[in-house]
Amino acid sequence: MDNPGYIALSRLVAQNRAVDVLAHNMANAETPGYRASRPVFTAYLERQREARAVPGGETTYFSQDRATWREEAPGAVQTTGNPLDVAISGAGFFAVQTPRGERYTRAGRFSLGADGTVVDMEGNPLLGAGGNPLQVAPGDTRLVIKGDGTLASENGEIGRIRVVRFEDVQDLLTEGSRLLAAAPGQAPENVERPALVQGAVEGSNVQPVAELTRLTAEMREFQFMAQFAEKEGERLSGAVERILRKRG
Repeated sequence: MDNPGYIALSRLVAQNRAVDVLAHNMANAETPGYRASRPVFTAYLERQREARAVPGGETTYFSQDRATWREEAPGAVQTTGNPLDVAISGAGFFAVQTPRGERYTRAGRFSLGADGTVVDMEGNPLLGAGGNPLQVAPGDTRLVIKGDGTLASENGEIGRIRVVRFEDVQDLLTEGSRLLAAAPGQAPENVERPALVQGAVEGSNVQPVAELTRLTAEMREFQFMAQFAEKEGERLSGAVERILRKRG
């Protein structure tokens, strides 16, 4: 395979990655707290040796998949009426305890576990300001979550929801569709005065129509590059056949 073939292959790999990312966004258009992802590609330059041998051709450009970043625009807040549903107004993340350690999420759809622990949709305990899971006693029936994260009932204050923030949220590592993990060396900072909304959930920030348009464009680009690679293969095969016929 010569340079045009390798360049086409690098572009096909990049387009395949872009289609996968957009398809994942579409699949999570209704996932609470989900942030749309965007792939980042760059041009990898390769300097030709003895460039004078090919007039005008000094640099070869390959597509390179460098990273994926998240769109941090907030999703629409949807009123649910569930007293344990909470939306964060502004920056910040809820902290939950998972078998893999502490994780962070914007998906504020919580419920009570069998033992009264406040848990997320995957059963992970929601952490309080002291770092321990929040637990509701059987006699606590009328639950109220104040704007500062204080959880209380008719029997008094139960605890305070822990909300954290990070210096660079793009460094957070994605786990599934709802959870984020801190990168090595990255420490969360507690938000002392969070702005929480009870009885509401932040939705995904994916805009399905715009995402479908992007997906269609990327799929067309992929098809174009696949056709180019196919034609390039046919060209090389034809050239080899002509050379063999001449030598024969």
